Amino acid sequence: MSVSFGNRHVGDSEPCFITYEAGPTHNSLESAKRLVKLAAEAGADAVKFQIFDPDRLCADKQLTFSYEVLVDRASGQTETVEESLYEILCRRCLQEHEWRELKHYCDSLNLAFFSTVSFDEDIALLEDLGCASIKIASADVNHFPLIRKAARTGMCIQLDTGSATLGEVEAAVDVIRSEGNENIIIHQCPSGYPARLSSINLNIITTLKRLFPYPVAFSDHTPGWEMDVAALALGANLLEKTITEDRATRSVEHIFSLEPHEMRGFIRTIRDVEVALGGHRRIMHAEELTKRQRVRRSVYLKAPAQAGQRLGEAEVEFRRPGFGIGPDMYERLVDMKLVHALPAGHALKLTDLAD
Repeated sequence: MSVSFGNRHVGDSEPCFITYEAGPTHNSLESAKRLVKLAAEAGADAVKFQIFDPDRLCADKQLTFSYEVLVDRASGQTETVEESLYEILCRRCLQEHEWRELKHYCDSLNLAFFSTVSFDEDIALLEDLGCASIKIASADVNHFPLIRKAARTGMCIQLDTGSATLGEVEAAVDVIRSEGNENIIIHQCPSGYPARLSSINLNIITTLKRLFPYPVAFSDHTPGWEMDVAALALGANLLEKTITEDRATRSVEHIFSLEPHEMRGFIRTIRDVEVALGGHRRIMHAEELTKRQRVRRSVYLKAPAQAGQRLGEAEVEFRRPGFGIGPDMYERLVDMKLVHALPAGHALKLTDLAD
């Protein structure tokens, strides 16, 4: 099934919905606007942010968080950084009037805006801004009061499921459905910054599509876009990829993000792969049908044949091109007779034969 996302639909019969994530990689309204502009110019369908109040969210402001940063582009050398989650969140916290200005800016660029939420007030803000979707973070997959509040808006609920069991995903989905909301997208979101290859588990995409009737998305936490292409091939209906102005920025998630010069190429690659994947049936176009006859074979007379001679008695061989009687028809026609005497090398046609 497909779900509504504003004036778009997301599902198996729709083009892959591409979201550029700028939530963790901006540090001000101005840098957020620059990333929005880059996302719009690259051709993304939406841009995603994260709305929170660090002082309310972090009860323990000393709680630390570790992640990798890129210290040398040439060698790929990285460094593990550990700092308080509170300080990380403070770097990218915007005020309500700034969110409103950012949403208005996205509208002016015809780019959908949505956000991960942390509190009821964030949900109310997205409603007031006229957003089409709400994202629930993996860490809140068991925050049923928040999920229930979001579901009641009727907006599309995007549920991150990293580090959650299938049972926990099912329970969260049940909460959304219990509020009469079937507008659900389930994200496979590997944990880690960046994610380890062994933790990505792309095959869970097919499991989620089999277990739930909703579109399934992939939130990528790896450098490059190989995992996104694989996710698309496995049936992901939405891809979420983080973007940055500089991968070497010493903050979380920049290391595996797309830089400005890569943003168009990512979307072009996804669109090309979509076209190449095609459908689940093989439908031959007229041009392909004509071209294939050039390399297929048909029945040619190897020696002269007489009028009235049965085809099965004539000396024939199968040669290219295949514009005459095909090898697959030959055995059914061996008892038919030649209408005229024909020379060696003649490409037999049905009009050359009679009962």
